[in-house]
Order: sequence, then C-alpha cells, then structure tokens
Amino acid sequence: MAHPKIDFWYSIGSTYTYLTVMRLDGVVKSEGVTFNWCPFNVRHVMVEQNNVPFMNKPIKEAYMWRDVERRSQSYGLSPIIPAPYPAPKMVLANQIAMVASKEGWCELYTKATYKRWFEHGEAPGDKQNLDNSLLAAGQDKDRVIELATSQEIISRLEQATQHAIDLGVFGSPSFVIDGEVFWGDDRLTDAIGWVKQT
Repeated sequence: MAHPKIDFWYSIGSTYTYLTVMRLDGVVKSEGVTFNWCPFNVRHVMVEQNNVPFMNKPIKEAYMWRDVERRSQSYGLSPIIPAPYPAPKMVLANQIAMVASKEGWCELYTKATYKRWFEHGEAPGDKQNLDNSLLAAGQDKDRVIELATSQEIISRLEQATQHAIDLGVFGSPSFVIDGEVFWGDDRLTDAIGWVKQT
C-alpha cells in the first residue's frame, strides 16, 4: 500500500523552512507519509503581495531568530543563530533546486544547503555553500550551475512559483493535500493528520 503523499512547497531562503527540511526524514519514518519536494521562489510571492516579513523590522526579526532557536532545540537541531540573513542569492539556490527536482536529488541538495547555511554560516547561493552542498549531493558544480542559469530552468522556477500562487501558497514552508494548504513548520502535524484522514 502506497504511503500518503504531501506536497512540500518550500523556498531556500526561508528561515523557518530549516526546521522542516532538517526533520522530514524522521517524519517519513515515524508517520508513514512521504513528501513531494516542490521548490518555488517565495520572494516573488512576497513582493507581489507586498509582504516582506522581517526586513526593517528589528523586533520581529529578533523574535524570529529566538523562535527558530527554541524550536530547533525541541527538534534536536543545533543551528548557529543568527544565520546570514537575508540571502541575496536565494533565487540561484532555488534554480539549482529546480535542476535537482528534475534530476532526482532535490532532497539531498536542499538538506545540504540548509545545513551549510544554519550550521556553518554559509549563505545559500554563495560560492562556499554551493561548493559544499553540490559535493554533498554528488553533483558537478559547473554542470549544475550552467543548467540552473539556463532559460529552461529560470522558466521552470517561474512556472512553479505561479503554480504555488494558484494553489494558495503564500509562504514557506507550506504543505498541500488535494487543495488544502497548511502554512508553516508548526502546521506539519496538522497536514499529516489531514492526509491520514482523507
């Protein structure tokens, strides 16, 4: 019998997505569900909706980092807080995720990218992060970056982002099951409960 599947919409560059990415393996094993990893460009969505959550909002940003730190402790994660933020090259990081999604190594790359970002202080899309993350995913950097910056992949990311918007996704991480959207790492449990009852 096939495991229930949840579409996991995420954008590298989202801080709270670290909490989800780093624990999905354990969730798959403990809950008997699987995830379809769906990268998109959350920055485009937020700009379109005039919703930039933490820029020039020091009190809210300080809360965000403390919240990520607290939740990380409860999940057994050890980030170095604050991580470099914002991530100026996040679009490139997500274009690479689109290549990875097409070729079947999306999860490996995304986990490596977030680990390098939050646990080693290497911003996603920057050279050091790319070198280490693509090596961890077993990929040739030059080949992947050439593909990631091609018009085909740029268009794929744009199309995926529009599809996310059409589904009602407005933030990362989001979990979608048959049109039902659950937004935020703290809604993962609700998404699992929903997919199990359908």
